[in-house]
Amino acid sequence: MVLNGIKAVFFDLDNTLIDTSGASRKAIAEVLKLLVDKSQFSEEEAQLICNNFQTKLLFENYDSSIMTMDDLRVSYFETSMGEIRSGDYKELAEQCYNLWKTCRLQMLTIAESTKNMLSELRKSATLVLLTNGQRQVQREKIEACGISPYFDAVVVGGEHAEEKPAPSIFLHCCDLVQVKPQDCVMVGDSLDTDILGGLNAGLKATIWLNKNPHGNRNPNPAPHYVIDCVTRLPDVLRNLQ
Repeated sequence: MVLNGIKAVFFDLDNTLIDTSGASRKAIAEVLKLLVDKSQFSEEEAQLICNNFQTKLLFENYDSSIMTMDDLRVSYFETSMGEIRSGDYKELAEQCYNLWKTCRLQMLTIAESTKNMLSELRKSATLVLLTNGQRQVQREKIEACGISPYFDAVVVGGEHAEEKPAPSIFLHCCDLVQVKPQDCVMVGDSLDTDILGGLNAGLKATIWLNKNPHGNRNPNPAPHYVIDCVTRLPDVLRNLQ
């Protein structure tokens, strides 16, 4: 594959190479069943508990000196249950979290078409997996889906001083695989982290994975290219100016 001077391709992980959102929805569905079938919560109450849990994940502030990530997330379920009805929910919260975590990790798989695309692309360019997130959480996802062998380097934002969109982590990736920013492209689903970060770091191009092309016709920041499926990437790279 001729890549017009591109020496490295940086890939986001969540919702770019693996369907993290879909896996999370399916895992939450299993938790809902557990809450309704094995507890005194109604379907409406169970949905509120799960909604609260997911909201707490969005605004997560983790300090490893206080507790483990697993204990913190168990507390999200426990607190969410207590907000619905008073009681001792420690054991049930642990069951819900363990079920959610196990199901989600099991459902994080890489499509065969994506594997083939990465294998073929790696013959012509260095591939770097660049993902934001807390170290334990992201490393568990990476191990669960078995994606590491398709990459020359794996960089987890939570292991560094700054995450995407900070230029520093993109420049760290460049140094890691000994390439210049102007010889790299960034591929990801997030405008705020992947695309903005690639632009901030001065990469050759940013490629936005937008699975809902009718939902955002004027993205900001504006990526250089837009694709609706990650396996369409090689076509863009071949014609990249």
